[in-house]
Amino acid sequence: MNSKRFSIITGAAVFTLSCLAILLFTQAGTAAVKLSDDAERATNAGAILGEIMSAPDQDIPEALLKRAQGIAVIPHVVKGAFGVGGRYGKGLISQRNADGSWGTPFFIEIGGGSFGLQLGVEATDLIMVFTNREGIQPLLKGNLKLGADASATAGPVGRTAEAGTDVLLKSAIYSYSRSKGLFAGVALDGAVLSIDDSANETVYGKPFTVAKTSASKPTAAQMEVVGPFVLALQKYVSRAQSAAIPAGK
Repeated sequence: MNSKRFSIITGAAVFTLSCLAILLFTQAGTAAVKLSDDAERATNAGAILGEIMSAPDQDIPEALLKRAQGIAVIPHVVKGAFGVGGRYGKGLISQRNADGSWGTPFFIEIGGGSFGLQLGVEATDLIMVFTNREGIQPLLKGNLKLGADASATAGPVGRTAEAGTDVLLKSAIYSYSRSKGLFAGVALDGAVLSIDDSANETVYGKPFTVAKTSASKPTAAQMEVVGPFVLALQKYVSRAQSAAIPAGK
């Protein structure tokens, strides 16, 4: 083999290896950015829950939190670019375990629907309190249409709502929004909750299943991502917990 041909072959090999290295580096970088986005989502969700539950007489009533079988927080839901009233956002949800603790959260998305008293508001934070497991089941199977698969009612706010405890038990889901500092119950009819498979697979790996993830304790690496939301639930919601409500109640 002459030196010229050898140089051409060597150059081609180096070029190929360089391309592979660039491709692997790009994929790794993309995964890192994705993981950073998911971690930011969990951090924001935990911060929103903490801020709302720390506000004097402007939080979610303790009587309602005692009945909570699931808590979803979706930061910064924005008005859709297409369609009137359409909105889109990404957040997390966690289910209460049989012992009253909170299961490992998984990532969800919300889209569509008219968000009640949000006329003219470009972005809002959403919180949903699920009072029974039937309200969560459609989501675990793929998606949940609020108002159709489960009733979704504007939630009461503050201590003055404690007197209406009997009323609180009649809806599967109580929903809230925070826009420009104002926290209030909000109707979510027509909005659809769905599982964010991409985010869940990034954080928890493939194959991802809700049942397996929710029942298992998050690893140290997973807690680096979802930890802020888990800790917020433990701090602000577990304090209001009573005996867990059996499934189907």
